Amino acid sequence: MKLQIYSNRISQPCRAIIIFCKFHGIEFEEINVSIAKGQHFTPEYKVINPMGKLPAIVHGSYKLFESHAILIYLACSFPGVADHWYPSDIQKRAKIHSVLDWHHSNLRQGEVHYVRNRTLKPLFGGKLDLEAAAVNEKLLSKSLAKIEFFWLKGDGKFLLGNFQPSIADLSLVCEIMQLQIVPESDRNRILSPYKKVLQWIEDTRKATNPHFDEIHSFILELKSMLTVDSSVGVNEETKQRSQAVLSKFAGTWEQKNANLSGSSMTIIDSKIIAQQLHGIEFEEINISVVKGQHFTPEYKVINPMGKSSAMD
Repeated sequence: MKLQIYSNRISQPCRAIIIFCKFHGIEFEEINVSIAKGQHFTPEYKVINPMGKLPAIVHGSYKLFESHAILIYLACSFPGVADHWYPSDIQKRAKIHSVLDWHHSNLRQGEVHYVRNRTLKPLFGGKLDLEAAAVNEKLLSKSLAKIEFFWLKGDGKFLLGNFQPSIADLSLVCEIMQLQIVPESDRNRILSPYKKVLQWIEDTRKATNPHFDEIHSFILELKSMLTVDSSVGVNEETKQRSQAVLSKFAGTWEQKNANLSGSSMTIIDSKIIAQQLHGIEFEEINISVVKGQHFTPEYKVINPMGKSSAMD
């Protein structure tokens, strides 16, 4: 049974999955889904992914969506995938999950909306929103700093101090590569302070080439057509040419507007309930958000992100 990937290559998560498959020699059929035509909202596609987003896969009768879940499935289901991509050691695996969970509510939130508001909106009938882009850039820069000073700590070249890449490296680097679309001066301003991040991007690229460059060639082709000026946006000729490029791969991007308020409380409650349900002995240590105990040096030894929950 041949793997089917419902995809478009302007999507960072889609690119990560395609690169992973090509690198590991996994045979697949890439099925392009057009956002311009609303194909992701059709009843036919919603049988594949009821959420109406990309990517999604079909493997025989099995359907799966959400890129991190797909990468985990691929790493576990196909032979020849080295252990470092998704370690069998449960503690190493849990660390990979911590990066992936962090990714969607931090790096991705800043990057997706920054690129959309700074560059991509006019291609889909909207207007540039530089004020919103400036807000998005703050979260993006904060996330890059976390990667530079926390996730890339250690002797290895990759996340978590590893010496070989994991699915987390591929997912996060594909995310950051979307900055290739924005004006070079903006990209350099955002990335240049983070030397370890820049080297890590290059190391991940080298570790997955030639497939990394092949799949990202689409982004570079699109970038070459974008002559965005903050005062006028995208001219009609550029818009038409860019739409032609997008149509090759039926381009879109994921839009996540997660409401993060109260998420820590939900996580705490759900974990305690699960522990009680399964009879797992534990000591519950209450952290006062009101008193700012989650920001203290003592707590940040446990969780440098300054959030609940965490365990030791």
